Amino acid sequence: MKVLVVGSGGREHTLVWKLKQNSNVEEIFVASGNAGTDQLATNIDIKATNITGLIEFAKKEGVDLTFVGPEAPLVKGIVDNFKTAGLKIFGPTKKAAQLEGSKVFSKDLMKKYDIPTAKYESFTDPQEAIAYIKQEGAPIVVKAEGLAAGKGVVVAQTTKEAIKAVETIMVNEKFGTAGNRIVIEEFLTGEEATVLAFTDGDTIIPMVPSQDHKQAYDGDEGPNTGGMGAYAPAPVVTDELLEEVKEDILVPTIEALKEEGIQYKGVLYTGLMIEDNKAKVLEYNVRFGDPEAQVVLPLLETDLVEIAEAVIDERLGKVNINWSPKTAVCVIMASEGYPIDYNTGKEITGIALAEKIDNINVFQAGTTCKNNQLVTVGGRVLGVTAVGEDYQDTITKAYQGIDKIDFKGAHYRTDIGDKALGYE
Repeated sequence: MKVLVVGSGGREHTLVWKLKQNSNVEEIFVASGNAGTDQLATNIDIKATNITGLIEFAKKEGVDLTFVGPEAPLVKGIVDNFKTAGLKIFGPTKKAAQLEGSKVFSKDLMKKYDIPTAKYESFTDPQEAIAYIKQEGAPIVVKAEGLAAGKGVVVAQTTKEAIKAVETIMVNEKFGTAGNRIVIEEFLTGEEATVLAFTDGDTIIPMVPSQDHKQAYDGDEGPNTGGMGAYAPAPVVTDELLEEVKEDILVPTIEALKEEGIQYKGVLYTGLMIEDNKAKVLEYNVRFGDPEAQVVLPLLETDLVEIAEAVIDERLGKVNINWSPKTAVCVIMASEGYPIDYNTGKEITGIALAEKIDNINVFQAGTTCKNNQLVTVGGRVLGVTAVGEDYQDTITKAYQGIDKIDFKGAHYRTDIGDKALGYE
């Protein structure tokens, strides 16, 4: 079997690592990959959003199955185009991908079908948005409607900060057309968690819950990033709560889409705020999270290809999906200054030493090889992922791995997983 993985981040490196565990997978291509995927697969120089180029390549090479990592090609319609070309692909269609591509679409859907979420309003006029902020007060949340690589959300503690966010997104167009319309939401309190689920449009199977750390600095301080680390399972999501999330959020979401004439197949990512053992939806994504994939996939014991083919063929209900009882922690090593201004081209050393530690994998993201030397090319550079028996053991192991790795200006949070310790 030949498999194509679309994307170039840590999530894609993790997908390749997982797919390599299937003895039937003979060859894996990655578009366009990174230095880590290049060690396990064949990188190809085709951008993730070059759908025509990807189809031509998949046909030429006889690719049997394609996995899509990032959101942009999904929102652009890669799944529809691959299916039209007679190619097997895992992921939601363009219409289904609106759940992530348009925050207004997803919020309106939740409102219409009584799926628990924060109160909100949407705006295309910045002055109307500012007037609403003054009326509602702070804290309040301002979100660019479209795709902004996880950075288009501002949790404003003051009205001044919220107004500045409106100006940055709508007037200064920091995220381009993604900020032509914004959503302003009530500020929810509690603890965040992520529930990923496999679905074939009928059967929905939640994965082990995880918790991302979005802010750049310790203590959940600083600007939002694409994610500075994650751990799984997240104990704030008890078994009972996970069942409630499935029945009150996941199933109603898939059924709501069905009512709108949309079949959803693939991975559904639901970001939750949990307070008093009750969950509300913060956001949907339409693919594996990054860095959530780096902690969820290492705990998956069932073959990923088997699951993906069952989703595509709409027979997920016949697959038993098993999970390891262990814990996983991923700490992101980022470039100095990320997510705002950062330099690249820094030499990376020590990955091989880190991976000599039992049950540690270093999933690469913003890396490339230049003159036979591994160097940084992005904001999030590495995801040092450990699997262990309990949270303390796993956290300790992950940071032991971090200590072996070096590149100039490396920045990482020192508190990834700390919230889980309070439950032990």
